[in-house]
Amino acid sequence: MRGKISITKPSISDLEIEYVNDAIRNGWGTKCYEYIFEFEKLFSNYLGSEYGLATSSCTGAIHLALMALGVKTGDEVIVPDSTWIASVEPILYIGAKPIFVDVLEDTWCIDPKEIQKAITPKTSAIIPVHLYGNVCEMDEIMEIAKKYNLKVLEDSAEGLGSEYKGRKCGSIGDAGVFSFHGTKTISTGEGGIICTNNKEIHSKAAILNDHGRDPKIGKTFWMENYGYKYKMSNLQAAMGCAQIKRLKELIAKKREIFSWYKEGFKKINGIKLNQEQDYATNSYWMPTIIFDEANNNYRDELIKFLSAENIDSRPFFYPLSSLPMFKDKPENKIAYKIGRKGINLPSHYELKKTDIEVVVQQIINFLNVHN
Repeated sequence: MRGKISITKPSISDLEIEYVNDAIRNGWGTKCYEYIFEFEKLFSNYLGSEYGLATSSCTGAIHLALMALGVKTGDEVIVPDSTWIASVEPILYIGAKPIFVDVLEDTWCIDPKEIQKAITPKTSAIIPVHLYGNVCEMDEIMEIAKKYNLKVLEDSAEGLGSEYKGRKCGSIGDAGVFSFHGTKTISTGEGGIICTNNKEIHSKAAILNDHGRDPKIGKTFWMENYGYKYKMSNLQAAMGCAQIKRLKELIAKKREIFSWYKEGFKKINGIKLNQEQDYATNSYWMPTIIFDEANNNYRDELIKFLSAENIDSRPFFYPLSSLPMFKDKPENKIAYKIGRKGINLPSHYELKKTDIEVVVQQIINFLNVHN
């Protein structure tokens, strides 16, 4: 009998086990930060950024980055309506207000024209999200930010390995953040990182992440102000060092998996997959299909059907403005439409082409019955 086809999990090789074992045995005392510093260096070098600050989660990274960028209570921060709630929760931590705008129909990423419409005197920042590996229109976003003197924090939690016009996603804005949750392209179990080319942003974030302690003051256990603790552990960073050394092969496998889906669905009408602009590279973190209007009501039923066939899947993100703690914005028509019609498909690294063929065939079987 065929085993369960899981939606995602990390790829763990002997290298990860070797590094983590070394951290467990030797990574204490004066060596307690060695893997953390190495991971920050390896990751920022890959990205082409000057500075990296590892954190315990991408949510924590967003919180620190927003504060380091100068976002404060009462400010407005423009965000896409289609994203995971972690993109906006740190805005609320600060006492600022998320302003939800619609997304583009082809990439499902934030619409620059809608950003322009949403700017007010209270706007201080924009958070573009490279959703499911899809790539935001960064030139337009950066032009808008420059025109209105706004900060740009790239949420690349799902965009590691994606590129925009030859630049890696997460390296284009004032700062970029990434996630290393167990579902992500590389993993440290849990974790995140802030990357930037701005020394002041990095310094502010680092001080905030060490309970407010400023190393320049030089007084042990003294801080001028309170801070936070979103630190990554040395054990997590050890796993991350191994994962970043394997990143090229991991991204290649993600793209290969997507190519199998694309081939399988090429003759099926009424289904749209992740898009890749001519000037972008999509890392395809999460292969996703959007149904057309004819199949609009089948999404949740399909998820149940696949589960019964021992295949994991999950729904597209709900529009955040539709959640109970926010005010509905049905004028964000694309976000509300795709939020009802999208489904994420299995994409972990151990999947074989035959597994993807099974997933595709089961979806085709489902559609044949319901059409």
